[in-house]
Amino acid sequence: MTKSKYIKTVTSPLKFKLWALLKLPSANFWGLRVKSLSEERCEVSLPYQWSTKNPFKSIYFAALAGAGELATGALGQLALAERGSFAMLVVDFRAEFLKKANQKIVFSCEQGAELNQMLDKLENPGDSNQITLIAIGKNPEGEIVAKMFVTWSYKRRK
Repeated sequence: MTKSKYIKTVTSPLKFKLWALLKLPSANFWGLRVKSLSEERCEVSLPYQWSTKNPFKSIYFAALAGAGELATGALGQLALAERGSFAMLVVDFRAEFLKKANQKIVFSCEQGAELNQMLDKLENPGDSNQITLIAIGKNPEGEIVAKMFVTWSYKRRK
């Protein structure tokens, strides 16, 4: 898939819903949306609604983690577009919850340049490396609610 086609697919609400139905059904259940995606950054929104709430009147930690993973993963998928065959896998995950998430939260990951530099070094089949991408979730007031540290492993396939 080309980079422009991938961006159009994941940023279009209807196309994303269809894609997520097959590839990531929890994204539909939680109402995740890719607000914007470029080679440098990705923004994913997570609504505060019945499907994301816990009994404590805040967003369930797994929904927050899913939004953070999608913000880093979509950036990674875009970086792999047009590069050939790669394996991509989460190998570590850490989260910091800093404030109660009781409003819509937007996660952003802005490490596209760093990710592309790392991938440029994987030239031969079997070459692999890892990178920790950070997704920062903010509420509408701009306060940081959570940080997700997602370590992705990339390996060039034969």
